[in-house]
Amino acid sequence: MSNLPNSAGFQNSFLNIPQWVEKCEFLRTGEVSVQIRSDAVLPFFAYIRDHTHTQMKVLIDVTAVDYPAREKRFEVVYHLLSVSLNTRLRVKVCVDETTSVPSIDHLYKSAGWFEREVWDMFGIFFSNHPDLRRILTDYGFEGHPMRKDFPLTGYIEARYDESEKRVVLEPIELAQDFRFFEFANPWEMK
Repeated sequence: MSNLPNSAGFQNSFLNIPQWVEKCEFLRTGEVSVQIRSDAVLPFFAYIRDHTHTQMKVLIDVTAVDYPAREKRFEVVYHLLSVSLNTRLRVKVCVDETTSVPSIDHLYKSAGWFEREVWDMFGIFFSNHPDLRRILTDYGFEGHPMRKDFPLTGYIEARYDESEKRVVLEPIELAQDFRFFEFANPWEMK
């Protein structure tokens, strides 16, 4: 527990806002993890950025995790840093496929690229984002590749056609439905 912030104000600052916080964990590794409601994103991030006991001025990363079996399938995960207090914070927001998350681009300028990446990879929509478009995949790409239900082979195949002298996009055709593997080691003596 020695790595936890020794400021009681830091820990209490999350406990004083129960209307936004669904769950708060102070882990033994010194990490603080907070789960908030999706409708509380903007006031919560403004609070932790500006409050004197938190001072989370640096947004390090925004990513997501897909749990298809859950009702709220996605967890949007924010990692923040307070340089002046030397503390880190993980913030989680649980949403389903149709719920949008408010963009925090106007609070943290680095959020713009991260939110575009989450939109591209997971399909989580960030409302009021100034430029929400694909960032890692092609504009015509179908689906969101980091979702657990995205097929491993994709939907289309890109190959160079020698006769047409150009790249051709075709639907995937798998010639083999199932693969059977021999797990016996050929170097083992019986």
